[in-house]
Amino acid sequence: MANSSQATARRKARVRRSIQARAYGKPRLSVHRSSKQIYAQIIDDAKGATLVAASSIEKDQRSALKTGANVDAAKAVGKLIAERAVQAGIKEVVFDRGSYMYHGRVKALADGAREGGLDF
Repeated sequence: MANSSQATARRKARVRRSIQARAYGKPRLSVHRSSKQIYAQIIDDAKGATLVAASSIEKDQRSALKTGANVDAAKAVGKLIAERAVQAGIKEVVFDRGSYMYHGRVKALADGAREGGLDF
């Protein structure tokens, strides 16, 4: 039986393969969550560059939110990254949940990004 880190790496690779198969040149909205914060970035894999980023650790987010580790914080980060992406001219992305299940904070971030104007 594989240990936890190997299983996480396999799950992340499986999700990444399926994203690359259906991306068709679209940038990728990647999510990372820790026990205290949540981070999101839009990445252009062809260039290997981050186009837009947002997180709950930013100063304006820290003052507005009680904590960076709840659904409300994730939704706010989703709206913030969508706002920044629209300003940068990005409308369509593919969602990369990484090795995380699509529920809770990850789902709230995706819903916030959709409300903010991103299409995926």
